[in-house]
Amino acid sequence: MTMETVIAQWQKVKENIAKACIDSRRAPEDVQLIAVSKTFGIEEIHPLLEAGQRVFGENRVQEAKSKWPQLREEFPDLKLHLIGPLQSNKTEEAVQLFDVIETVDREKIAKFLQEEMSKQNRRLPCYVQVNIGEEPQKAGIAPNKAVEFVKHCKNDHHLDVIGLMCIPPVGENPGPYFALLAKLAKEAGVKKLSMGMSADYETAIAFGATSVRVGSAIFGHRPPIVHQ
Repeated sequence: MTMETVIAQWQKVKENIAKACIDSRRAPEDVQLIAVSKTFGIEEIHPLLEAGQRVFGENRVQEAKSKWPQLREEFPDLKLHLIGPLQSNKTEEAVQLFDVIETVDREKIAKFLQEEMSKQNRRLPCYVQVNIGEEPQKAGIAPNKAVEFVKHCKNDHHLDVIGLMCIPPVGENPGPYFALLAKLAKEAGVKKLSMGMSADYETAIAFGATSVRVGSAIFGHRPPIVHQ
């Protein structure tokens, strides 16, 4: 895919976000676009940065480490979100590399993040990831434990939990799941909702998303990951 096509698709996504906001009687600036750049290299991300996109999402700490320090030198105002599962042995690097951690999903990770943020003197905003469809193959805290876990992260681990994040089950109507996440966020006293991806971000906005994580609708289909 040409970079001209990527830029055009990025602009189209932004237009769709603005329209979805207007349809929901929300201000377009209330919804942040996180461009999901996992599996794409510096040469593919750079034109999007030049065009003005500043918020990106990556799934893996090691992959982010291979490209974002270099890009940040040129674009120091970019914001990088960790949107994939965080392994406890990658916590130190994650706190160094990222600006927002969206995948706090268990006690051990909350504890490790607290320790690393104290060591590095960095207090990153965090989201609690909720396994909204209670799917055994997915990470996240169970919906019925989410409110208590947010309080625990804030009060006992002193994490700056600003919102909730979820990935609804594939092939199902995402609306009820987005509605449930919004309800849980209200009960937990957090304002941010990271929900909605390429196939359903406009629906997510209708249910109150404050950020949407869009990859393939911008970059196209991802190249296969080669395991060595």
